[in-house]
Amino acid sequence: MSVLTAYAMRLAVSAMLLALTACTTTDIASVEEPATAPMTGQTNDPAPGFENVKAGSEEDFILSVGRRIYFTQDSAKLDTVSMTTLDNQAAWLNRNPAWLIKLQGFADDSGSESKMKNLSQQRADAVMAYLVSKGVDANRMWAKGYGADREVRDCTQRSCKVQNRRVVANLRTERDAI
Repeated sequence: MSVLTAYAMRLAVSAMLLALTACTTTDIASVEEPATAPMTGQTNDPAPGFENVKAGSEEDFILSVGRRIYFTQDSAKLDTVSMTTLDNQAAWLNRNPAWLIKLQGFADDSGSESKMKNLSQQRADAVMAYLVSKGVDANRMWAKGYGADREVRDCTQRSCKVQNRRVVANLRTERDAI
């Protein structure tokens, strides 16, 4: 066998080995990982569209903790459900001290305008006092009662009116006008 033929054979074998290697290797950068965990139908599946909510963000507060507290008619007393939500709010606020919080109280239309405005302020104050009792600095919060203004629903059924008897916690990065 001539030197040229042996050289050509080695070159051909090398080319085939390179071709086979190219077929069996994978470019790591081109492999895509699934963006989200697969939906399994379980309660703890991530909500579609909210998988990438940043911890400590306003969206995290709203989705993970909740920002509404509801009251019974003509009352500013916190029930156990409200206290559970407020416990979660307090823990979140204590972990995220850069946020300020505006507590907006509301009432339904079950009394005079002045009575409902006073009641809505009492509700906002009750929420603020509870959060302070759980370690949230009072200087980070302020409370404002709006009475029956800004109804969620204008309705006559008692079951519907509960949506209007609430305190909404709104996060702020700086104190705005009350």
